[in-house]
Amino acid sequence: MLQRKLKIVAVGKVKYRWIETGIQEYLKRLPGLNITEIKDSNQRTTLTEIQPYLKAQDQLIVLTERGKLLDSIAFSQFIQQQTFDRSLVFVIGSSDGITPELEKSADHTLALSPMTFTHDMARLLLIEQIYRAISIATNGNYHK
Repeated sequence: MLQRKLKIVAVGKVKYRWIETGIQEYLKRLPGLNITEIKDSNQRTTLTEIQPYLKAQDQLIVLTERGKLLDSIAFSQFIQQQTFDRSLVFVIGSSDGITPELEKSADHTLALSPMTFTHDMARLLLIEQIYRAISIATNGNYHK
C-alpha cells in the first residue's frame, strides 16, 4: 500500500496560506504523493490539458460532483483494490468544472461530498482522505 504511486493534478494554485499549511503538513506524512498544478485558464478542464501529466499505465480518477461517493473505509478499500503497478492520478478540475470528454475518459469518477467546496479546500480534503486511507490500510492510529 505504501509503495503505490499517487499523484494529484490540480488546476490553479492554492490561494489561502492556511490551506497550503495543511497541505504541506499532509505532504510530510505522504512523501510519495506528487502534486502537479496546471494553470487555471478559466475554462472547463479538458483532457488535452491533463494528458501531458498522464502515462499510458496511469489510472485516471476524476473528482466531480457526479462521481461515486465513498466513506473513508470504502475509499481505502478502493485504493487498495486498484492495480498495484499503475499510478493513481486524481484530477481536481477548474472552478468551471471539467469537460464531459475528460469525465468519460476517466477510469473512475469520485465525489468528495454532495456539498460544494472551493478547489483549494477540495485539494486539502483529498490529501487528508488519502492519508486516512493509508492509515486505515496499515491499521494506523490516525483513523481511530
